[in-house]
Amino acid sequence: MNIPATRKDLMIVNMGPHHPSMHGVLRLIITLDGEDVIDCEPILGYLHRGMEKIAENRTIIQYLPYVTRWDYLATMFTEAITVNGPEQLGNIQVPKRASYIRIIMLELSRIASHLLWLGPFMADIGAQTPFFYIFRERELVYDLFEAATGMRMMHNYFRIGGVAADLPHGWIDKCLDFCDYFLTRVAEYQKLITRNPIFLERVEGVGIIGREEVINWGLSGPMLRASGIQWDLRKVDHYECYDEFDWEVQWQKEGDSLARYLVRIGEMIESVKIIQQALEGIPGGPYENLEIRYFDRERNPEWNDFEYRFISKKPSPTFELPKQELYVRVEAPKGELGIFLIGDQSGFPWRWKIRPPGFINLQILPRLVKRMKLADIMTILGSIDIIMGEVDR
Repeated sequence: MNIPATRKDLMIVNMGPHHPSMHGVLRLIITLDGEDVIDCEPILGYLHRGMEKIAENRTIIQYLPYVTRWDYLATMFTEAITVNGPEQLGNIQVPKRASYIRIIMLELSRIASHLLWLGPFMADIGAQTPFFYIFRERELVYDLFEAATGMRMMHNYFRIGGVAADLPHGWIDKCLDFCDYFLTRVAEYQKLITRNPIFLERVEGVGIIGREEVINWGLSGPMLRASGIQWDLRKVDHYECYDEFDWEVQWQKEGDSLARYLVRIGEMIESVKIIQQALEGIPGGPYENLEIRYFDRERNPEWNDFEYRFISKKPSPTFELPKQELYVRVEAPKGELGIFLIGDQSGFPWRWKIRPPGFINLQILPRLVKRMKLADIMTILGSIDIIMGEVDR
């Protein structure tokens, strides 16, 4: 795997795990020949919390607060995948209004995630200004989340069969105002960044991944679409009601860091279009399928007897996961977030395998940074967009 060196005295450098541009606790052991990268070995696991094992000892409702800690910048997507699996296993219908609310929340979350990718990515390659701008807009998204869910980051908002609460009065107008405002801000980012000669010098032609290669490595999300493949699970899997809205898949064909930047900027604009259409067409009706509340009221009578009642151990609302296996996936901001779920007639999943997009996109990093300069590692790692919470799980 190593590249032949020109000199004898190679230098081995540790980047991370607490380097500010590692975005968490990633550690890279880099072998340098002067400024050139000869070899790069990522070391993971500093944020491993055993999320898959915890899932096997919790009901789905008990597990929901945990899942927002995987990708803690796009929390709605982890919740969506956690309830989508059991809904498909139990064949539970989601009311139309709940589905619209979910789409609005998911797309707002996508905007927030891309914003918090853009700021640090620009800071990594030396542009400080966008870092402060993006926090201004992201704060507005979090205000909307707080008004609807009560929480800014870890929302715990999705439920099996719907969402936890309806949108509060006046929220839709507030969100529409945000959409109009945000489009002007994205135009400002593009004016500030996209044609900036110093920015282009840093990202153009850096970290190129070809079309075949991207498929062979199993990459997804903006990494895949920046290499000329129009693949978006919202179009492919037709989940929720994305088919009812008019929007385009964003893609570029160059496959370099600039293409990945352009894809994400484009996705923020498309997300605003989806949110505006959803807000204008949101139907009335229930926000939760209440039938699933009655799935099994008297599941464990021994939990309800005096001793357990006395120490207030009430079982959380639950339903049996049938004896089946299932893979569900959503198009998260970073790529394909999937869960392989095996039920066995109990309230707990028998197996809960998470397929995080960041972990799989990160695999190609050693391949991309070889033969590059040391300074390009920041650009390439930043353009991959990883969050260590979901890489290490």
